[in-house]
Amino acid sequence: MSDLRFEQPVDDATLKDWQHVHNVIIPTHVLSLDDVRERAGRNHLEVAYLGDVLVGCSTVRPPDDDTAAATVIARVLAAHRRQGFGEKLYARGLDRARELGAEAIETVILSSNEDGVRFAQQHGFVETERYLLPGDTIPWITLRLA
Repeated sequence: MSDLRFEQPVDDATLKDWQHVHNVIIPTHVLSLDDVRERAGRNHLEVAYLGDVLVGCSTVRPPDDDTAAATVIARVLAAHRRQGFGEKLYARGLDRARELGAEAIETVILSSNEDGVRFAQQHGFVETERYLLPGDTIPWITLRLA
């Protein structure tokens, strides 16, 4: 894991890598490159590579006027799960959220992502809400770090 490196996506290549991981893990909410650029302007995004191999990405949504909670999302491609990469992405996201002044930490996970739900629960998150976005058929779950 010593070859694991993290990059904040700032160019088309790294933005496309972040987009790829997001769209593979969340096929019900596919983002365009313009969508990703917009998210990069308001959230802290990172892409994780093992050497030159893309393994995952993360998002930290900062606290805002509506909530003192930051949202930390770590995504790891299926072929790279259970190798500690999610732990690293999550820890970095948690650190960033705290730097941004978060008073609480939340995450959101597509309910069909059983690995993601299990990861969150193992890290002390508890479900606070389950909802459907317009046009979706698979519920989203909001969890809060207890």
